[in-house]
Formats: sequence, C-alpha cells, structure tokens
Amino acid sequence: MSAARILIVEDDRIVARDIQQQLARMGHEVVGTSASGEDAIRLAGRHQPDLVLMDIRLEGEMDGIEAARRIRDTHRIPIVFLTAYANDETVRRASLTEPFGYLLKPFEEPQMRTVIQMALYKHASDVKLRMSERRYATTLASIRDGVILCDADGRVGFMNRAAEAMTGWTAAEAAGLPLATVFVAVDEETHEPLEDFAALALRSGPLAPPERLSRLLPRAGAPECAGVAAGGVVIEERCSAVIDDRGQVAGAILVFSDLTQRRQIAEALRRAEADLAHIGRLTMMGELATAIAHEVNQPLMAIVTNAGTCLQHLSKAQPDLAKTRAVVERIVRDAQRAGDVVRSIHALARRTPADPGWVDMSALIADTLALVRAELRRARIRVETDLIQGPPWVHGDRVQLQQLLLNLVMNAIEAMAAPEIDDRRLRITTDAEAAGPGGGRIRVRVEDSGVGIAEADAETLFRALYTTKPDGLGMGLSISRSIVELHGGRLAAGPAVPRGSVFEFVLPVKPPATSGRE
Repeated sequence: MSAARILIVEDDRIVARDIQQQLARMGHEVVGTSASGEDAIRLAGRHQPDLVLMDIRLEGEMDGIEAARRIRDTHRIPIVFLTAYANDETVRRASLTEPFGYLLKPFEEPQMRTVIQMALYKHASDVKLRMSERRYATTLASIRDGVILCDADGRVGFMNRAAEAMTGWTAAEAAGLPLATVFVAVDEETHEPLEDFAALALRSGPLAPPERLSRLLPRAGAPECAGVAAGGVVIEERCSAVIDDRGQVAGAILVFSDLTQRRQIAEALRRAEADLAHIGRLTMMGELATAIAHEVNQPLMAIVTNAGTCLQHLSKAQPDLAKTRAVVERIVRDAQRAGDVVRSIHALARRTPADPGWVDMSALIADTLALVRAELRRARIRVETDLIQGPPWVHGDRVQLQQLLLNLVMNAIEAMAAPEIDDRRLRITTDAEAAGPGGGRIRVRVEDSGVGIAEADAETLFRALYTTKPDGLGMGLSISRSIVELHGGRLAAGPAVPRGSVFEFVLPVKPPATSGRE
C-alpha cells in the first residue's frame, strides 16, 4: 500500500494520538490534527491531504458531517468517518456527503488499514472516472452534431452545445425532462408527428433503429434558434441504446445533424454541374455548327456557281446540252461532297469508341447507381435491381456506356419528381439471350413509376433537340440512342404498367468462352 498524506479530525486527544501512531506504523504521513469542524476545513484547504479521517461528533457548532460536506464540495478530498455509534438519522446525513468508508470505535489497526486502502483506491478510481467524463463531455461539446443522452426512462441527462443551439433548450433547463418535450421532430414532408426516436432505440435494445430524416421544430415560445427557422430545420437522426454491464438498456444517445448547409452545398453543386453540362452541350453544338459551316461552305459555293452556269446554258436559244449535263453532274458531285462532309462531322460528334474493352454491364449498373445515390435518396426513390452475374460481357467504351446509363437513370429521377407521385420506384434488370455461333445479346431494362410517356411519343423522344422540359435541350436521349447504335444495339421506350415509363436497350455480346474483361 502506498503512503498517503492524512488529516485527522478527532476531538478526543488520546484517540487522535493513537490513530496517529497507527498511521505512522502503516507508513502514512499525518499532515495535521484538528478537534473542530471549522479548523478541519482550514487545514484541508492548506495541506490538501489525500484522505481525511473525520469524527462525526466534534467540538464547536459544526459537526463532522457538515465539515465533511464542505471539504468534499470545495476540495473533493475523500472522507472516512469515525464514530462510536450510528443511528439511522446519522447514517442518512453522513451518506449524503458520499463518504469513502466508516470506522466504528473502537477499531483495530487491520480494520483501519483495510478501510484506508479501500478509500484511497476508490478515490483514485473516481478521479480517473471524472477525468474520463470530462474528456467525454469536452469531446461531445466540441462536435458540430447535436448530441442528447437519455436515461432508461427517456429523460434528458446531457446535451452538447450544438443540441442546445438547435433545440432552443439549455442543458440545465432540459435536464430530467422527457426527450419528447425537448426534441420535437415531425415528418419532413407531411409535418406529421414522429415517434420519439430515443424511445424506439430503448425498445430495440442492441438493435439500433436505422437513421431517419425528419424536421426539428424550434422550442415553442422561444426566440428563433440559431439556424432554426420558424418552420424547423431538416435533420438526420441516428440513435443507439446504451447497454450496461448486465446487458440491460441503461439509456440512449441521440445524434442529429443539420442538413441545411449540406443540402445547400449539394444544390449548388448540382446547379454548377447542370450549368457545366449546359455549357458543354452548347459548346459542342457551336463547334459542330462552326465545323459544318466552314467545311460545307466550299461545296455549297460550287453548287451555287454551277447552278448559275447551268441557268445561263439553258437560257440560250440553242442550249449546249452536253455542257449543261456536265454542269449538272458537277452540281450532283458537289452536293454529294457536302453530304459526305456532314456525315464525317456527324461521326466525329458521335465519338466512336476511343478505348474499347470488355464491360460487365451488371457491375457498371451498380457503379452508376452508386454515383447517383444522393440524388435517389433526395428524391425518396426506392431502387430495385435484378442483375445477372458474370459473363457475357459487352465489348465497347465503358465511359460511353456509363453515360448512357446515367442519362436513363437521371431521366427516370426527373420523371418521378412530381409531388403527387407517392410510390417512387426505379427498377433496373438485365438478362442475356443464349449465345449462338455469332454471339448473343444482353438486354438492359430501366423502368420508373413517374409521369410516363404516351405510346405515340415513344419515338419522338429520341429526336435531337426535342424536349418536354422547360430548360432542356433535347440532347440526352438522342445521344443515348447514338451510343447504343454505335455499339451495334438498339434503344426503345414505351409506357410501363400501371404507370411510368420503360427504356430498354439491347447490345451484342460474345459467347462466355471467348469473353474476358480488360
């Protein structure tokens, strides 16, 4: 047992001297002795002992229990009470000071040794626990997410600064109140009241409920909270039960994040991406128009010149038909050359596969859905997939095929944006036809539950510059069909049952025995 610095508070001098001698034999240091509570408080403040042995009955107006309470509150020094008797009221009062032990007079040295050792050990453990709690509280206070801890009855025991700012309650005001009083969450869209998430976690035990989006309402009658408007703020909630050493639910911890800034950033990013895409399309169209104007200008001028010459020949009384025929042939040749120029530039704009290789379409679909996961979640769209695993593969440009899938998925998301659509579902399936000597085909089907398309519009959708969107350019589906056709396949659209639309494309594949991804 390590040596400790001990203060003795005992009004019987003989008993005090005997205790001092016993402590010396144990190897402890006595920093002072006192016979009154007032003097004990002064000596405790001056010497800061490791332990105080406190007699309950003392000289003067202050007894040992009151002196112990003040020493504990001011200096957090552990107390061991010394008493020759202990009725119920005395024990009750003494217990309120959270003593570290009792010694009933008369006591033997082994008893004192054991009680002192246990008191010092318990105090050291309490110091470590308090330090751990301070680190834990400081950590929670410094994070930006709101954190609320509840006990097993769902009552608030702790709130960090972020939680105070978002709820409008201070930790002191909320302490002991039901969580549902302090944290009022409603459905993000309907504003219908939601079940207390902590209560759900307490019921679920170790199985934490999934995170959810909700709207946190500000404290009723309180000034507007920082960042929380009168209509509330959209948050993401996560909650877990706190399990004690016996496996019982001892409480719950609720963590919630303000999504306002995150959504603003995401929206700004989406607008920037849309602007870039718009600029890109305009740039491509401008470059295409410039190239066509530059390259076609010469054959067109030749056509105009030859047509003028032809008219001159025909205006004569006796036209030279041989010469006229030669001029017309030149006109036809120049017109064909102009067409060849247009087709050449068109092929350039369509971009033939720049880096062909073997592509696993099912894996590519999974990767594409991962890219638009945030868009799907924001739009509250349920995704279903039924994808074949393994070969056959498609031989083509992975980037172009992914752009094709992105166009179809984004079209589906936009088709389900109408607020009246309750069941928003995106289903993507793949299946392969048996490969013959010339290879087989893989079919990809993208189905949504959106506003749908009319049967008569199924082909019109793929026309360049045709769009039903106020700010659309009508290039997405046209480019998608070009990509499919470039890879030797076909793309079609039609209405889904009972509602929505279906886009389906078929691509040629090689037999599994000859396939191998690069």
